Parts: sequence; C-alpha cells; structure tokens
Amino acid sequence: QVHLVESGGGLVQAGGSLRLSCAASGGTFSLYTMGWFRQAPGKEREFVATINWNGGLTYYTDSVKGRFIISRDNANNMVYLQMNTLTPEDTAVYFCAAKLRGRDEYNYWGQGTQVTVSS
Repeated sequence: QVHLVESGGGLVQAGGSLRLSCAASGGTFSLYTMGWFRQAPGKEREFVATINWNGGLTYYTDSVKGRFIISRDNANNMVYLQMNTLTPEDTAVYFCAAKLRGRDEYNYWGQGTQVTVSS
C-alpha cells in the first residue's frame, strides 16, 4: 500500500511558477511509475505528466509541454512537478498518483493540492 501526500499548491499570478511535491511512503518507490493529474472545477480529471521508475522517461499532455517538468528522487521517495508560465487554465486540484511498473492503471492517489492562477 502506497501513501501519497502532495504539497506546494497555492495562489499565483499568470506567468508565475509553482513547484508541487509528492511524498510517497509504504512501498518500494522505485517499483512505481508516478504521475500527476489535475481536475478543474466542473471538469473531469485529466492526465498531466508521468515519469518512469528511474526518471529516464517522461511524458506530458500537450497543453503543458515546454512549461511543466516532472522529476523524481528515488532516494527520498519524492516526485515533483515544476510548473512554469502558468495560466488561469492551469487552475485545478493537482493529484499525485502511482502505479506498479507494467500496470495500465494508477491505483494509488494522493488527496490533491489546489493550484489557482489569477489573471
């Protein structure tokens, strides 16, 4: 059982930056592919970014490519999402998620952290 806790959300002006953190516990962190998702008010949860077990492979949804960077620190069981050049469209609750290598679905989720970008 993996427990995930996000932090780092907040209010930022358009064009600004935030760094989200996700602390994992309860499992062997390097066995998990990690991802970030977000859910805006009135919308379905959407994929943002993913990183493989050793950080060698990353993938982003088109709307954040070139602005967001996902990274991980396996020694400290952490995953990060550096968000730059934020826009009001990035406003959402951001969730950290984990899935075992080779699995299709993420089956461990954090409680989420609110990111609000003002215009």
